[in-house]
Amino acid sequence: MSTLLAAPLAWLLDRLFGEPRRFHPLVGFGTLAAALERALRRESDRNQALRIKGALAVLALLAPIAAAAQVLVSLPVVGAAIEVLLLYLALGARSLEEHGRAVALALAGDDIASARAKVGAIVSRDADGMNEGAIARATVESVLENGNDAVFAALFWFAIAGAPGVVLYRLSNTLDAMWGYRNARYVHFGWFSARLDDALNYVPARLTAIVYGVVGNFPRALACWRQQAPLWYSPNAGPVMAAGAGALGLKLGGDARYGGEWKRRPELGCGEAPRHTDIGRALALVRRASYLWIALAVGIQWGLAHA
Repeated sequence: MSTLLAAPLAWLLDRLFGEPRRFHPLVGFGTLAAALERALRRESDRNQALRIKGALAVLALLAPIAAAAQVLVSLPVVGAAIEVLLLYLALGARSLEEHGRAVALALAGDDIASARAKVGAIVSRDADGMNEGAIARATVESVLENGNDAVFAALFWFAIAGAPGVVLYRLSNTLDAMWGYRNARYVHFGWFSARLDDALNYVPARLTAIVYGVVGNFPRALACWRQQAPLWYSPNAGPVMAAGAGALGLKLGGDARYGGEWKRRPELGCGEAPRHTDIGRALALVRRASYLWIALAVGIQWGLAHA
């Protein structure tokens, strides 16, 4: 099987089956990471010690697994199938769609309590007390941002560096989701995981912003990206969400509550505030963009193979 077929096949597997319901490797990896954190951290650690320990933890977790991925895909006969499997496990397009649609259906049925519970499962902000508009906005933002994190960046790193690249990226992204917070507990221990995730997402995020514009409203996406993304607190989420909001003609961003405290956030995009029907529009944007990304991944691999 040609490696050029790996990305389309893995994407098809994700569309057909979604994420494994039980024994997902990322869940096991998260458990391992949490155990390593408990073993390394001490209450008496100074800030510099926490930074060093955090960096060592990331390297200790990622290097052996990425190396093992390289060994596995190099095996005769089964290596190509393992390559497809690893990329499939790294993708989360169907899961993203299922979560988004669940929120939209709850809102469509005026079940605000259920919608709050469901959006709380996919965002880090406080969901209690959200009204319909806040729930729809949070969901659209999550769809756009996770389109990059759970789909497009994984395809990018697979195209660039094969199975080891996508494994390294997806596990790094998982560690950032666990440790990459700027709070008292993780501002030092999680600094390396946050910076690594920023570096690995830098190019994919900007390609995602471009593709959102291509499959949506390109002039609006480009204008929102240029004017609003520099104001956002995340260097990669800013371009993705600003361009996605512009492509959809929606107004996102604005203040949100995290851990009981309100965080000031600039507005992104233009047009009307999102409603529950706009969640489906955001999912459709990500779906259209994924077709271009599959072609891009295949094109990059073909180019690298014939360089």
